[in-house]
Amino acid sequence: MSELLGYVLSGLVTGAIFALMASGLTLSYSATGVFNFAHGAVGFLTALLFFELTTGLGWPVWAAGPLAVLAVAPLLGYLLHRLMFRGLAAAGETAQIVATIGLTIALPALGLWAVDVLVDTFGADLPKVTEGASARGLGPRPVHTWHPFGGMSLDSDQLTTFVLAVLAAGALWTLLRRTPLGLRMRATVDRRSLAALRGVDADAASAQAWMLSSALGGLAGVLAVPALGLDSNAFTVLLFASATAAVFGRLQSIPVTFAAGLGLGVVQNLVAGYADFAEKVTGFRTAVPAILLFGGLLVLGRARGRAAGSIAEDAPPPDYLADLPRWRRALPWSAGVLALLVWTFTIGDDYWVGLVAQGLVLALIFCSFVVVTGIGGMVNLAQASFAALAALSAGLAFDKGLPFPLALLIGVLAAVAAGILVALPALRLGGRVLALATLALALLADQVLFQVDAFSNGTVGWKLPAFSLGFADTNDARVRVVVLLAVIGLVALLIRNLERSASGRAILAVRSAPTAAQSVGISAPRAKITLFALASGIAGLGGVLYATFNGQITATDLPALTGFVWLAVVVLQGVRRVGGAVLGGLVMALFPEVLGNVTDSQYVGMILFGLGGVILARHPDGVLAQFAERRYRRRKRGERLAEAQTAVAGAAVAAVAERPERPERPETPDAAGAVLRLQDVVAGYGDATVLRGVDLAVPAGEVVALLGPNGAGKSTACAVAGGTLAPTAGRVLLDGRDVTAWPAHRRARAGLYLAPEGRGVFPALTVEENLTVRLPSARDRAEVYDRLPRLAERRSVAAGALSGGEQQILALAPALVRPPRVLVADEPSLGLAPMVVEQVFELFGELRDRGVALLVVEEKASEVLALADTVAFMGPGRIIWAGPRSEVDEEKLTSAYLGLAGVGDQ
Repeated sequence: MSELLGYVLSGLVTGAIFALMASGLTLSYSATGVFNFAHGAVGFLTALLFFELTTGLGWPVWAAGPLAVLAVAPLLGYLLHRLMFRGLAAAGETAQIVATIGLTIALPALGLWAVDVLVDTFGADLPKVTEGASARGLGPRPVHTWHPFGGMSLDSDQLTTFVLAVLAAGALWTLLRRTPLGLRMRATVDRRSLAALRGVDADAASAQAWMLSSALGGLAGVLAVPALGLDSNAFTVLLFASATAAVFGRLQSIPVTFAAGLGLGVVQNLVAGYADFAEKVTGFRTAVPAILLFGGLLVLGRARGRAAGSIAEDAPPPDYLADLPRWRRALPWSAGVLALLVWTFTIGDDYWVGLVAQGLVLALIFCSFVVVTGIGGMVNLAQASFAALAALSAGLAFDKGLPFPLALLIGVLAAVAAGILVALPALRLGGRVLALATLALALLADQVLFQVDAFSNGTVGWKLPAFSLGFADTNDARVRVVVLLAVIGLVALLIRNLERSASGRAILAVRSAPTAAQSVGISAPRAKITLFALASGIAGLGGVLYATFNGQITATDLPALTGFVWLAVVVLQGVRRVGGAVLGGLVMALFPEVLGNVTDSQYVGMILFGLGGVILARHPDGVLAQFAERRYRRRKRGERLAEAQTAVAGAAVAAVAERPERPERPETPDAAGAVLRLQDVVAGYGDATVLRGVDLAVPAGEVVALLGPNGAGKSTACAVAGGTLAPTAGRVLLDGRDVTAWPAHRRARAGLYLAPEGRGVFPALTVEENLTVRLPSARDRAEVYDRLPRLAERRSVAAGALSGGEQQILALAPALVRPPRVLVADEPSLGLAPMVVEQVFELFGELRDRGVALLVVEEKASEVLALADTVAFMGPGRIIWAGPRSEVDEEKLTSAYLGLAGVGDQ
């Protein structure tokens, strides 16, 4: 019994570290929507600082601990937010995953490089990690040990770890659920744009979340360092064990996450102590977190009810080379291949040609990312395991006496089979969930399958000698270059044909609109299986050639975490094209050698690699796509300039002819005294201009009805007024002040309240929490409940569970208690029952009587015309008539501007 209690208690201590790190992951994800793969690296960097302060400089724990955990770690989180995370919040999942992977590599290298510089350059008396100095924790010294149950022991370090973890988790839960800061964080991640419209500085809320998350990661790192040592890879593995707990908490619930972390630690200990069958399965005990992570992800996918075929939330980026003829697209790469061949057979020496061959074999493996990630939008972190599996399978077959071509085929087929097996659970997963699932399977392969001596031949591995082509053999690096260029060319042709085929179009349809694709009979499972099989086959072919050119393959040559770096390198270059894979492979092979001529530090390259993640946060589609976009923009500017020059005369004549009948920018009355005014506003989305010189004024105590057909630009005008869309020209004035450059939250705080199209509520927050975002005073909320008893009855219900009418009333309720200077309502009657519409317009009438300036946007004129003081009619991108309600000829204007022909005849 004492043995069991010992396993449980020590498991609770380990689990407390898992729970603490998982709580930080949950916080950053729930508040910002970014899953931080670098969370373990933050813990390592904090632990390294704590180690140098205590062991190196002799600081007491009471000084070094707070400085590292409460000062430096939050500062690091803030800097990362400013440099990377706030840009990543608007990027696709692939960019988010890859950028944080870059940090996983760069942050530990940055810390270790700083120590080297301080020691070697400035002579600081600090221990290097490689010197093996022992690291201490936060517990008191000397360590006190107790034996509460006979032979079971419990020491002060374990007790300190557990107590601090419980206190930190409790404080975090209280912050998120019981404080205004936590509410702002949750509102930001629920609907970021709406949070800004309600006066929440979403950027500041995200920064605070990253600071708190980094502090939690730093605390977990300091608590874990006595057990893990200062090994950055161990902290990365700790991250994925902690991700298991976060997954069981559905990346939302701190209490569930904490309990899952504790349970994970206990289960891992019990398996290690009592699972006798685990002794027969090499690596099973250490693989327990990976097994639980994969199982938890499957449960998570089922709980969320993801539809089969939901691959990624980010649509494929545009092809900026699509308007170029085929020869223009192929010319740069053809010239590059020709130049490479000339260099290989003329001036390139054996060493550098060998490095190029190594880069090309990596490029072949990287082509698998083009298929699964570039085309399919799925992030698969098991590609290194596919390559290793194929190489080991081929080596085993070759060792059994099979000819090399057959061994090669067996290796590729083994990788394809593994890819299909991975694709089966992937049918129900997508995005970061799929990335974590494939990583869990890769870790299982590393820790279990590749540890079986009969398969991997232990530490010796399998030999795969060079093969002959008849006239030459691949012992010659120049022959390897030619062979690899030919194979990559064939793979590129295969990928190109896939994109143009019916299967390729089906894959793109599933990625862009999975539900629509299924509705027309496209099989999303078939698309996923096709992608995984093809990608794993390419990775397997590359893995076998990698082993062949190296002469042998061992289980440790291509570890699972190598796939991290591979994916990041390819995405940084451009994962949509084979050219990005080729460039990535050459960079991977040549860059360390080139950098070695500049510095002898092993860490500088990893730091620069992390900086690539910062670049990716600003340009998520990669370097090649960035260059292609720039050239595309230049071409389009030239085309537009040419069109403008040839059309000047015609445009001038058309303008003169049109001016007597249709004024370009009619103004509403009393523009000089308007509370809100759009002045000569031009705005749009990307290359599409929607508003073309809109001038609109909204006076205090009046209702201005903005009417017009769908697509005229009414919602765009509301977005410009609210600050969610920046105009390209013109001004927005609020109480006479130019607020054009103000962000949405600042305009909201200045008195502009926008009820956006649809429902302006936070669906994941309760009614009470929705009101609290805008009305922090309990007295104000009580007044709302007195006015609207139905909301009082449902105050603890999530707003997303309310009816459409109740949601619209909830969205407008804060304005009744704290009337804004301006209320902008975009399609307030959309989808509502007539009785609810009547109630909404009664609220508008009350607000007008209280001096609020109202801009009400509607497609249908019947309800709003009865309320309006001023009416403005909008055509495509401009105001075509504006004036008092009394001057509106309803029959003619309705027929002319709303497209309801025949109304005037009734």
